[in-house]
Order: sequence, then C-alpha cells, then structure tokens
Amino acid sequence: MKFQELEIEGIYLIETQKIEDSRGYFFRTYCEEEFSNVGLMIQWKQANHSFTAKKGTFRGIHYQTAPYQEYKLIRCVSGSVIDFGVDLRKGSKTFLNNISIELSAQNNKMLLLPPGVGHAFQALEDNTALVYMHSSLYQPSHEGGVFYDDKKIKLPLPLHITEISERDRSYISLPDNFNGIDFE
Repeated sequence: MKFQELEIEGIYLIETQKIEDSRGYFFRTYCEEEFSNVGLMIQWKQANHSFTAKKGTFRGIHYQTAPYQEYKLIRCVSGSVIDFGVDLRKGSKTFLNNISIELSAQNNKMLLLPPGVGHAFQALEDNTALVYMHSSLYQPSHEGGVFYDDKKIKLPLPLHITEISERDRSYISLPDNFNGIDFE
C-alpha cells in the first residue's frame, strides 16, 4: 500500500498494489503493519456496505462526536464516487477546508478520514457501492451532520443532486460562531 497524506492533516489517500494474473487479481485493503509504519494504530470495530442506485445521489456531511469519534476507511467496490472529507476539528489549521477524491472500482483507491473530519460523497454512476471500516461503533446519540450546501464549506459537487435523504436535507448550515468539534 502507498500512503499519501493530503492537504488536510490526517487524511490519507491509500493506493493499493494490485497483483494480477490469468485468474484475476488480489490486493490488500488493510494491513496492520503497513498502517502502523505510517503511525496509524487503528483498531477497526465495524464494517458497513452502502449501495447507491442513482447517479448524482448525495450522502453526508456526517460525523460522530466524542467519545464515539472515528476513523473511516472508505473504498468503492462498484461504480464511482467523488468522496469528500471536511475538516471540522476545533483548532485545526485547515478548519472548514475540504478535499475531494474520486474513488472507483477501477482505481481501487481508499480514503482514510480521521476523527473530527466529516464525510460525504456523490455517486458518479448508477449502482455504486462503498465499503467502510469504522474505528468506533455507530452511536445515533453522537451523530452529527452539516447541510450539504453550507457556504462556509463550499463542496465542489460535480453533478446536480438527483437524490438526497430527508435527514441529510434537514441538516443546518454551520452557525457563524461555530469553532469546531473536539476531536481525539
């Protein structure tokens, strides 16, 4: 695996190393030793699979608050998405900045988001699926979200939104006095 820390501290783009032959291919999606070699000592507690039927669907911006904040490792297993990380961490030098990365079943790249960074994505194709690893269990009472069209964040959505959940549509924009969430 090749780890590249992006413009926002703690966010990594991870490129897998595919081994191919006449039977197909193989690549690792997690290796404790390789993660620890770059200082990432993460214990995974939950894995989720999401399926998005329609191109243009938007999901996010989601995060969990302490003590259930989490690392997320995201990989696209069919179709493609633009995946976003939004820095919501109090005191971060990149506070409210965001990154966007294309993840696809073809490029096999993964995105690692640290605690305090919100997550969102937009499907670029019909029938897109993501697999997530989480370092904390989902806790509805510690769930948070930010309105997808927040003017302080300005996500560069590549497509018109075709579908969005009522929950994601109901999140509010960040108030002017928002100074971030505490993170671990």
